[in-house]
Amino acid sequence: MRPTVLLSLLAAAAFAQDPVVIQVDASARLGLFKPIYSYFGYDEPNYTYTDNGRKLVGELAALSPAPVHIRAHHLLCTGDGAAALKWGSTNAYTEDANGKPVYDWTIVDRIFDTYVQAKAKPFVEIGFMPEALSAHPQPYVREWPKEPGGTGWAYPPKDYSKWSELIRAFVQHAVDRYGRQEASTWYWELWNEPDISYWRGTPEEYNKLYDVTAAAVKKTLPSARVGGPATTGPANAKAAAYLEQFLDHCAKTGTPLDFISYHAKGAPKVIDGHVRMGIAKNLRDVDMGFEIISKFPQYRRLPIILSESDPEGCAACSARAFPQNAYRNGTLYPAYTAAAMSRMIELADRRQANLEGLLTWAFEFENQPYFDGFRTLATNGVDKPVLNLFRMAGLLQRERIQAVSPAAVPLDRMLAGGVPDSPDIGALATRSLRQIAVLNWNYRDDERGGPASRVRLSMTGLPLDVTRALATHYRIDDTHSNAYTAWKRMGSPRQPSPEQRRQLEAAGQLELLESPKWIDVRAGTAAIDYTLPQQAVSLVSVSW
Repeated sequence: MRPTVLLSLLAAAAFAQDPVVIQVDASARLGLFKPIYSYFGYDEPNYTYTDNGRKLVGELAALSPAPVHIRAHHLLCTGDGAAALKWGSTNAYTEDANGKPVYDWTIVDRIFDTYVQAKAKPFVEIGFMPEALSAHPQPYVREWPKEPGGTGWAYPPKDYSKWSELIRAFVQHAVDRYGRQEASTWYWELWNEPDISYWRGTPEEYNKLYDVTAAAVKKTLPSARVGGPATTGPANAKAAAYLEQFLDHCAKTGTPLDFISYHAKGAPKVIDGHVRMGIAKNLRDVDMGFEIISKFPQYRRLPIILSESDPEGCAACSARAFPQNAYRNGTLYPAYTAAAMSRMIELADRRQANLEGLLTWAFEFENQPYFDGFRTLATNGVDKPVLNLFRMAGLLQRERIQAVSPAAVPLDRMLAGGVPDSPDIGALATRSLRQIAVLNWNYRDDERGGPASRVRLSMTGLPLDVTRALATHYRIDDTHSNAYTAWKRMGSPRQPSPEQRRQLEAAGQLELLESPKWIDVRAGTAAIDYTLPQQAVSLVSVSW
């Protein structure tokens, strides 16, 4: 049977099926919808102030009415500021011939200025160890993918007093340059993943470093928000134990802790030549972290920030070398992210956890081929489909309302086994005084597409005096909000022409599925019908 005939039959089968009726009740209010999506990060801080980096920072800051927070590794590493995969440096701290500290904030300022000028907020990851302070400085520079490569940046300080003074000077410089009020709105997080090779000391040495760092931050800026430990996914027993011992240490010593951070990652793999995502692992990491934190009554209401949460763990591992990462260019990435975000909110409700942020570890890489399969939000200045998922999230309103889909995979089933077979057709609904906004996805772990589904968005609880409402429908699929498929239709040019470049940049923006239209509202109810392909996402806004 020819492929075109098969596709036609699949489409006909989809239309013959009864629609998935998603019931949205605008009167069933569930609480505040926090902008947990508005957090991003990356390894390579020196990409921040390139032309493409500045462009992307500006786009991130513009996608949400809430402030966007941006985290980067290597902010205190020694070096000349040359960017490389999984490496960066600022040369903020060196010492003269007599061992006296020398501070140079030039590169740090270029990074933070880029954020602040765009109206974004630095999520300050305090690390890593300057060469002159490292207890074991050589070899120093990381030469990824060579492992272990340089490790000097990952060791404890040889002089905790000098480290304390460095942190004091770091925070004071931020206060002097950006103002006390502005710096107080930033997060100040110590280190990254100290339970693995990012930290070559013991847990006790990390705890000591945290105590010294938190004291220095608070002494300089008492209103600062300081936290950690940014450990890896707690579904792993070693990582769980590390997080728990850190919280136990803070509880016993009373050291300042204003937020708790840890990481959560999925686990995609290649099965029979195609990618299968691992959303269950991502969710179990989140849930185990919530469970550990719940053991400490004094910390149960602290903000929790997943300061990295992604489908897997290596942004700089391209799909050319790691075929399980082939999800990154197309619509599977945004569909996964929508489904994961919704279930993380559900987990937070179940555990009564104060989930504050869900940080996507993706940015952009310089001097790499177009759509080369890195975990990025843009490629050579062209936005990828996943960035449009965050633009959709930015259109959600401030209050969550009930949305029930009979085709949504139950949370416990997704925790246990992901979404291997029948798709997860779910929804996250929000409202303001005169608007409803619904995020709707059709997700399956397997990249192989199945038939599209008919969806009816049935809305109740609208004001009884409203008779008409304006419906606006945004879409991410193969032909909307998708520069990747536009690039492939061009023949995948290695160096797009200026006209092709213009077309790609336009295709990378969030697109409407159709022109806004007026719909009837009767006795507080209304409905919208549409077809949603697998691995596609819709954002439907209804205002009156």
